[in-house]
Amino acid sequence: MKLRTCLAMLATGSLFLSACGSVGGAGNNSGGEAGAGSPDNKTMVTVVKVKGIAWFDRMDEGVVEWGKENGYDTRTEGGDDVSPEKQIQVIQDLIAQKPAAITVVPNSPEALSAVLAQAKQQGIKVVAHEATGIQNVDIDIEAFDNVSYGEQIMENIGQCTGGEGKYVQFVGGLTAKTHMEWVEAAYKYQQEKFPNMQRVETPIESTDNETAAYEKAKEILGKYPDIKAFQGSAGNDVPGIARAVEEAGLQDKVCVMGTSIPSAASKYLANGSIDKIFFWDPALAGKAQLEIAKRLANGETIETGTDLGIEGYRSLKKLEGYDNVWVGDASIEADAEKAKQFKF
Repeated sequence: MKLRTCLAMLATGSLFLSACGSVGGAGNNSGGEAGAGSPDNKTMVTVVKVKGIAWFDRMDEGVVEWGKENGYDTRTEGGDDVSPEKQIQVIQDLIAQKPAAITVVPNSPEALSAVLAQAKQQGIKVVAHEATGIQNVDIDIEAFDNVSYGEQIMENIGQCTGGEGKYVQFVGGLTAKTHMEWVEAAYKYQQEKFPNMQRVETPIESTDNETAAYEKAKEILGKYPDIKAFQGSAGNDVPGIARAVEEAGLQDKVCVMGTSIPSAASKYLANGSIDKIFFWDPALAGKAQLEIAKRLANGETIETGTDLGIEGYRSLKKLEGYDNVWVGDASIEADAEKAKQFKF
């Protein structure tokens, strides 16, 4: 009957092409791709904090490699700065494309909650990273326990300063969940273990921009000539701080430590402007997010001891106090010599 109706409409020149689009079977999805919940959907997209910086360039390598290894179309997307609004827009655009999964490293877990709920409502699997406690995701995967990581950094800073002196902490953004967890854990650890040290500013926001970190570090050096240490959280914090310390000729007097990767920090590690970096491989973290998304899409579950088959994520543990936060054991601590072992 529908076929005869369409033919009649053709004869009268009044055919609406969409009305006849499902003749002979069900209608197709946009672009002919499988819907979000379909087992045939092989598209997954990772939304990073910001495109074009070393940390997320490395994550992109892992995302693309995982896709080739597993037969999926994978890529990273993100804004040109750490604005949560730009991440929201990227995710909204992706929802319309109906990938099987969206994995995300949020700039603000709170700000992204509503748009991630929309993705889940469309049957899209949602996996987060660096976002403990984020709402409206299936799972959040952390490279390690964030409190222990912050304490580890402060233990090394305390040893470097001899347990004395003033210090400051940088974060990529005050809404960056993991960054704030690291610095607060480090601060509490300092108060307990190194009472003669003094944090002289609340966490300083760098927007994960090396130039901004450099400029703010110069301000701190001018304001506190007797500063003893800097802790950085974003991948660009530590190199930016180190540049200011090197220019001031203070590499032998000021301890600089925090999160970065060898490729971004190697120059300053070599000349002593950075004392140590702490990190995990962003490529492996990208792979871990996608592997979890794939398993969820296939109806599998994540539980204590789950082995993702990825270094650092071979025996997952549930983070106490959360229903959907899982942690690996992927943290790395490196001085100048050890950092040479890594090719990223």
